[in-house]
Amino acid sequence: MTSSVDSSFCFASPAMQVERASSELRFGRPVVFKDGIRRLAILALDSASPSIYDQFALAVDQKHALFLTGERATRLLASVSGDIAVPLASVSFAQASELAYGLGVQPPALWHPADPVMSASAELAQLALLLPAMVCADINGIESRFAACHTLDSANLGKANSARQHFETVVRTRVPLRDLGDADFVVFRGGLAQKDQVAIIVGEPDLSGAVPLRVHSSCITGDLCASLKCDCGDQLRNGLASMKAMGGGVLVYLDQEGRGTGIGAKMRAYGYQHLGLDTIDADAELGYGVDHRRYDAAIAMLERLGIRKVVLLTNNPSKIAALSAGGIEVHSRVPVVGDVTAENASYLQTKKTRAGHMLETLARLAAG
Repeated sequence: MTSSVDSSFCFASPAMQVERASSELRFGRPVVFKDGIRRLAILALDSASPSIYDQFALAVDQKHALFLTGERATRLLASVSGDIAVPLASVSFAQASELAYGLGVQPPALWHPADPVMSASAELAQLALLLPAMVCADINGIESRFAACHTLDSANLGKANSARQHFETVVRTRVPLRDLGDADFVVFRGGLAQKDQVAIIVGEPDLSGAVPLRVHSSCITGDLCASLKCDCGDQLRNGLASMKAMGGGVLVYLDQEGRGTGIGAKMRAYGYQHLGLDTIDADAELGYGVDHRRYDAAIAMLERLGIRKVVLLTNNPSKIAALSAGGIEVHSRVPVVGDVTAENASYLQTKKTRAGHMLETLARLAAG
């Protein structure tokens, strides 16, 4: 007796291909990035071991380069405004790591503008929650040396973005909350990597009208451990209390720590903040821009809940813009306040002056 499996059962969609490539990078293994006839071998410095780095250098005959984002390049070379590539011939793993995310590093003597394929490879690293410092090498003519590595067509990176907006409801369960009474926790699954995301429904919101909404990105240090460095925990708890007082609302809790960079990068940035950098400059040292969060998941979850119009509890104008662009009508905005303390005042001031957050509390504090 024989059996057969429909080939479509094992079909690797663009999203699956991207997820596999991200996983390979997280395990510290090279990936072949294909763009037309060009093949680029890439290795994420953040997860690579020194031995793999050395093997990679030998495999490409020392013709590898370190990709750095424009944000990191500007920290090294004040006159540079875009992504760059630094030749790595005879550069050790430790030296490359210093160039990628060290403080007070001697600027590289040799560099050239990075090409778009290198820049796209850094996007893949960010999806894997790795620092966007990539070891890259053209392998056309020697691609057989990387035959065992996963190959990703660059076109699939763009196609995979459509998967971000597809979520299914997994379960809805009542959970009694202190000071808030019963709440419904609705778990959704979807997007790249099929992550679980949660919406918390407090009170009895009228879904036919403008629903009070808080879109909150995870902050382990603030939400869970009451860190004094930020106001995230205050925003979470005060946001829930405000929605309860308004008769009910929804808090969408998104798994995107560190403004979308991940907990590892966030802790690296905290270390730089202890040395005197503000939150934005600390992220720039690691190669990041001001904010890498996305709100596709929130929009998809709201659609599954039947919510099309909201009263948004936020201080962040980019959330208003993202929801509006995604077809959610933002009827009005309600500020979300937290305590201004000696530990977080500088952080909040940076969010206000450099990231454009609408922090009326700071304005009142300054006026007083």
